[in-house]
Amino acid sequence: MANLKAIRDRIKSVKNTRKITEAMRLVAAAKVRRAQEQVIATRPFADRLAQVLYRLQGRLRFEDVDLPLLKQRQVKSVGLLIISGDRGLCGGYNSNIIKRAETRIKELKAEGLDYRLVIVGRKATQYFQRRNQPIEATFTGLEQIPTSAEASQIADELLALFLSETVDRVELIYTKFVSLISSRPVVQTLLPLDPQGLEAADDEIFRLTTRGGEFQVERQKVEMVKPAALAPDMIFEQDPVQILDALLPLYLNNQLLRALQESAASELAARMTAMNNASDNASELIGKLTLTYNKARQAAITQEILEVVAGAEALT
Repeated sequence: MANLKAIRDRIKSVKNTRKITEAMRLVAAAKVRRAQEQVIATRPFADRLAQVLYRLQGRLRFEDVDLPLLKQRQVKSVGLLIISGDRGLCGGYNSNIIKRAETRIKELKAEGLDYRLVIVGRKATQYFQRRNQPIEATFTGLEQIPTSAEASQIADELLALFLSETVDRVELIYTKFVSLISSRPVVQTLLPLDPQGLEAADDEIFRLTTRGGEFQVERQKVEMVKPAALAPDMIFEQDPVQILDALLPLYLNNQLLRALQESAASELAARMTAMNNASDNASELIGKLTLTYNKARQAAITQEILEVVAGAEALT
């Protein structure tokens, strides 16, 4: 016969666990909202910067401009910026980005190229340190909602590697936010900057909302208005090349901040989904344990009745 007290204690323990997972799910949902608000808040600057660069591109031929961030070199060494999380309990978020980074490292080795790692997040840092990989810099303990100051600090490290010709190309490996239940690791070239990548393009904003008591994501299409070209007779107070040289690092910072924001949103969404699944599993387990408890309790009552009846028959 099952121990009734042990089952009651087990049910109480699972209920306490469900309270924790549900609280973590709500906290993650609140942080997802904060992350999307930050994306919306930084969008005006990003849009204006893209418009200025697009207009300068119309005036200049970037291919003929001799700027370090646009210079294409023969690739002998590649810098990989890997963005992971500091904490677990977020499903396969960290393991997926680590697997994608390992795949890219194998591809570079197959091509006979050297590589250097710059890692964001404690999980990937610990993983690659244990495997004695060539790590140039690590960034851990960042804010859950990334800031421009953090993006600038990481960008400075990447610029130092690229401008010193320690690496000839810098690639970014991060998790692109697709939906609350879907995200995918992607590889994107950061340096040298591609002139074609500076053109305005349509974008999307993901909004976390609730409907019928359930969280869901609504996509809002943002159409970029193609800016008008600069007047041919416009006179610059500074050389347009100098202006471009000052704006390109800002553009790199903005690209990096956007990747950090998407990675943070993906991590929070993965944690929210994992905690939601954990809460559902706990509820299912509580139901099974309650059924087992009721059966055991009924069996105990039946056994007691049989013992009373047997005792009464023995007396008669």
